[in-house]
Amino acid sequence: MRVIFAGTPDFAATHLQAILNDDRYQLVAIYTQPDRPAGRGKKITQSPVKKLALANNIQLEQPSSLVDLTALETLVRFNADVLVVVAYGLILPQAVLDIPRLGCINVHGSILPKWRGAAPIQRAIEAGDKESGVTVMQMDAGLDTGPMLTTSRCAIDDNETSASLYPKLANLGAQALISTLEKLRSGTAVGIAQDSTQGSYANKIAKEESLIDWSASATEIERRVRAFNPFPAAYSLINGQRVKVWLASADFRDYPGVPGEILSADDDGLLVQCGGGALLISTIQLAGKSKMCVAEVLKSKASIFSPGNRLGT
Repeated sequence: MRVIFAGTPDFAATHLQAILNDDRYQLVAIYTQPDRPAGRGKKITQSPVKKLALANNIQLEQPSSLVDLTALETLVRFNADVLVVVAYGLILPQAVLDIPRLGCINVHGSILPKWRGAAPIQRAIEAGDKESGVTVMQMDAGLDTGPMLTTSRCAIDDNETSASLYPKLANLGAQALISTLEKLRSGTAVGIAQDSTQGSYANKIAKEESLIDWSASATEIERRVRAFNPFPAAYSLINGQRVKVWLASADFRDYPGVPGEILSADDDGLLVQCGGGALLISTIQLAGKSKMCVAEVLKSKASIFSPGNRLGT
């Protein structure tokens, strides 16, 4: 079975490796985003998918778009049975979807039709969902609207972060992808139409969202801390300094304080008043520093985080 793979980040690379490990499938080409600056030094960086393609000596393509005639002609020449798309980052026009004999399939990090769009993992945690998973779908011209071929589920733990859910879904998705490819290969794949009335959209995470609004409830803020870990990382300000919040828990008791006020600061952490309840912050990161537990930070910064001071100012 001749396969083209299109993907970019390490989430996609996990799926690519699963195909590489299975000799039933011949990878005839790998598509990934063009190399781009990354990190603090803005060094031109190869994507994890590109590194895997080069390591396995597979034909690599890095077009900036798939809408021009040259890109389409290149795709046709590969004579692929199926094109697998996992977190690729480029829109596939209908002309591309029509090229492979069995069409194009996509692995999406949610139980569709819930959380269509760019950030399903983060939005599921932010919303307080108890379950997540992956859906392998036949791609159509819509945004994550195609018929579902395979669905796999997993629980979202109470302390789940995007950082911990991400690899769980990557491994789950890789298994679901191989299962789906085998169904396509044997002619047993059946697409189930999505119920669009149950759909929801996972907007791309904007950096502005990571600034903590202390007037929100402790539950809402705690979920955002987990959803935005590791990126873009929830943060607040105190005396003009940025403080990233990496680990926190919600306290539902009533305290006499105003939103953002530090109620206590000790070895247990910073207890901060919210719009409803309080947030107990146990791990933070000051500008230019590494992540540290609050108990360690207080040894040198106790005056900044003394009770009565306010975060968000």
